[in-house]
Amino acid sequence: MPLYLSRFSYTPETWARLIGHPEDRAKAAQAYIESVGGKLHGFWYAFGKHDGYNLWEAPDHVSMASVALAISGGGALSSFETTVLLTVDETLDALRKAGQVQYRPPGA
Repeated sequence: MPLYLSRFSYTPETWARLIGHPEDRAKAAQAYIESVGGKLHGFWYAFGKHDGYNLWEAPDHVSMASVALAISGGGALSSFETTVLLTVDETLDALRKAGQVQYRPPGA
C-alpha cells in the first residue's frame, strides 16, 4: 500500500479546546485511516511551521484523499498537506522511465 506524509497545523481555537480537554488525537487519526482500510504508522507533534506530522498507509490515493478531505473539512486545522511517498524501487523505476521521455525545454 502507498505511504503518505501529512503535515498539519491546528487553529488557535483547536489548541484552546485541547488545553481545556487534553486528548490523544493519534487515536482519532488511527480511526480515520482504518475506516478506509489503511494504517497509521506514526503521529508526532513538532515545533516549527507545522504543529504535527502523520505517516499513513492507505490502499490507494482516493482512500487517502477521502481521509484528507474529511479532516480538512472538519474546521479544526488551519492547514493540512499530504505528500505521496515513493519507495526506493519506485523511484528507480521512475528514473528509468524518465530516461525514455523526450523532454524539450521551452523555446528550444
